[in-house]
Amino acid sequence: MNAAQIRPATPADVHAIVGLIRELATFEKLEHLLEVTPEKLAEHLFGPRPVIEGLVADVAAQPGSGKGRELVAYALYFTNYSTFLGKPGLYLEDLYVRPAQRGLGLGRALLVRLAAEANARGYGRFEWSVLDWNASAIGFYEKLGATVMPEWRICRLAGEALQRYAAD
Repeated sequence: MNAAQIRPATPADVHAIVGLIRELATFEKLEHLLEVTPEKLAEHLFGPRPVIEGLVADVAAQPGSGKGRELVAYALYFTNYSTFLGKPGLYLEDLYVRPAQRGLGLGRALLVRLAAEANARGYGRFEWSVLDWNASAIGFYEKLGATVMPEWRICRLAGEALQRYAAD
């Protein structure tokens, strides 16, 4: 894995994570929805009431770049709750590995680390969503033993729709 290290995100990582989020938005063709800033992310990761947690993967930077290590992958996640199980769960919001580092095992290592964390916390589930057109990701997740649940659909109120509904 090119001496990759997986570790908890720190405040010093926020700008690099936002850069990786931009890459993910471009890959998913959703850059028009992107509103994250380093300040917003820092508040939600490290502010007085954090609502997400993060892991990052870094590798030795290219010689001559002037950097010691470079972030090439991240996972952002939070605690949710299953009423049926009567237990909390871990929800993976984002998992992204730069294309040049794919195939090195970083995505799998991040997922294994998160599964271990969910298990250590006594959580009943570890869940995430995947876009239906992302066949390579679906295959990757199924190969790891995850169940892709086609009968479930995500419902979302956001932006103006959320504001209108909240005003009723």
